[in-house]
Amino acid sequence: MTRVVLLGSSPGPDTAPTGLRLAALPGNPTVAERLRNQVLTMDPTPATIGSGDVAAALRALAEVAESATEPLFIIPENSVIHDELIYQINKTKRGALVLVAKEPRPVAEEEGEETEDDQLNGNVPIAEAEPEIGMNEVEGLPVRSRIGKTRVISVGTATHLVTRPNAVLLGPMYISARNAPMLAETCRELAAMASAFGDDDDLVQIIAFGLVRKGVSVGIRGRRDLFYRRVTSQEQANEAAVEMSGFDEDRARLNNAVKGADGFFTTYFVSTYSRFIARWAARRGLTPNQVTLISIALGVAAAACFATGQRPWMIAGGLLIYFAFVFDCVDGQVARYARKFGVLGAWLDATFDRFKEYVVFAGLAVGWVVAGNGGDDIWIFALAALGLQSVRHLLDFSFGISNRRKPPAKLPTLALDARDDRDLRQALERRKVEQSSGVKRMLKMWSKAGKYRAVHWARKMIVFPIGERFAAIAITAALFDARITFLTLVIWGSVAAVYTLTGRLMRSLA
Repeated sequence: MTRVVLLGSSPGPDTAPTGLRLAALPGNPTVAERLRNQVLTMDPTPATIGSGDVAAALRALAEVAESATEPLFIIPENSVIHDELIYQINKTKRGALVLVAKEPRPVAEEEGEETEDDQLNGNVPIAEAEPEIGMNEVEGLPVRSRIGKTRVISVGTATHLVTRPNAVLLGPMYISARNAPMLAETCRELAAMASAFGDDDDLVQIIAFGLVRKGVSVGIRGRRDLFYRRVTSQEQANEAAVEMSGFDEDRARLNNAVKGADGFFTTYFVSTYSRFIARWAARRGLTPNQVTLISIALGVAAAACFATGQRPWMIAGGLLIYFAFVFDCVDGQVARYARKFGVLGAWLDATFDRFKEYVVFAGLAVGWVVAGNGGDDIWIFALAALGLQSVRHLLDFSFGISNRRKPPAKLPTLALDARDDRDLRQALERRKVEQSSGVKRMLKMWSKAGKYRAVHWARKMIVFPIGERFAAIAITAALFDARITFLTLVIWGSVAAVYTLTGRLMRSLA
C-alpha cells in the first residue's frame, strides 16, 4: 500500500478550487472528486493538507510522514492526471521521485557541460554561472529548479538562489518508506523558516528544496506520452479535459508494459508485437501464470522435437523454442498491463526459464544420439552448457541480492538557510572529480560510451541474455546440429561470464 497525501494550494491565494468540473470526461466529475477516486485504490483514507499557511501545511505533512510505514505519494488536489502516470510514478525503485517539466530554452543537458546552444546564446558555462532567483514561469509555476539527466540538482525559492534554473517540479512526488523520517524532519525545519518563502513558492518545490539540501537523491520523470496539469479555473479545467481525452492512455499503458532495458533480439524481434498478444490475453482474462504455463508447454514441445534428431523436427523445435520465449515475454507484459503481480508468478517465471533451457539441452543431446552420431562427447557439451548457465544465474542472483543491501550513495548537503547553492554545487563538483579516478573513472567512461547506439547494443548482446540464448538455440539447431548449438552456447556464454564477472568485480571495488 501507499500513503496518499493530497495537498491544497501553495502559499498565497487559494489556487485549488474543488468545484471545477471536467465536462469533457465521463460523469462530469469535479477535479477533486476524480483525483480522490483515482487514489482510493492506493489509500482508502488519503490525508488532506489544507491550503494557505505554509508552516501549518509543512507541520501537517511532517506528522503524516512521521507515522508512515509505507511509501508516500504527494500530489496537489487540483491535479488532472492519467491513472497510468500515477502508477508509473509509484512503481519507481528510487528513494524519491518528482514529476518535472523542463523550461523550453537551450540549456546544458548535464551539469558542468557547455553546449553549442549555450555558446550561440551567449550563456556562460554552468560552472561559471551566478545563482539567481528564477522569475520565469512554466504552466504557472516559477522556474526555480535545476535538474540533470536523472535527478534534481538544486532547488531555489523566492529568497534562495539557484544556479541556472531550467525546470519546474509539477507536483506529483513519491517518497519511499526509508526516506519518510527524513521528510518529516525536513518539513519541521522548513516550517520553522516559513517566513523565508514567497507567495509564489510552490509547496512541492519547497519540499524538494529541503530534501535536496538534506542530501536526498530526488529522481525526475517527465510526462512522456501521458497527461498531467494543475488547473486553477474552469477554463483551464475545460482545456485540460479536452487535451487529456486526446491522449491514448491504453497505448501508453501497453508500451509501459514492455521492459525498457531488454536485449537486442527481444527489442526488435519479440516486443514489437508481443505487447499486442499481451493486451489480447489480458482482455480475455488470461492470467500471467496461465501464459507462463503456455510458455513451459512450448519449451517442452521444442525439446521433444529436438529429441527426434530429424531435420524437419529440428526446424519445428527451433520455431517452438522461439515462441516459448515470446510467451515468456508475454507473461510479464500481461502482469504489468493488467497489474496482476504475485509471488507465485515471479517464482514460476524465474524457475521455469531455467527449466525450459535445461530440458531443451537434454532434448538436443538425445536427438544427437538418436540420429546415430555417438553419445559421449555430446553429453559433455550439454553438461558444460548447463553448468555454465547455472553458474551465471547464481552470480546474477547473488550480485542482485548484495546490491540491494548496499546503502545508497550519499549526496552533499547544504544548510537550509544558505542564501544560494554555490557550496552545494562545489561539493558536487568535488564528488564528480573523486568519482573520475581509478576504477570509477573506467566505469564512468564505459557508461558514457553507451550513448552510441552500436556500443549500447553490443553491450546488451555480449552478456548473452535469455533472448539471445533462445535465438541462438533456435537458429543453430534448425540450420546446423546439436554440437554447433552447444559450442555456440559454451563459447558465447564463457565470453559473457568473463565480461559480466569483470564488470561486477569493478563495481564492487568502486
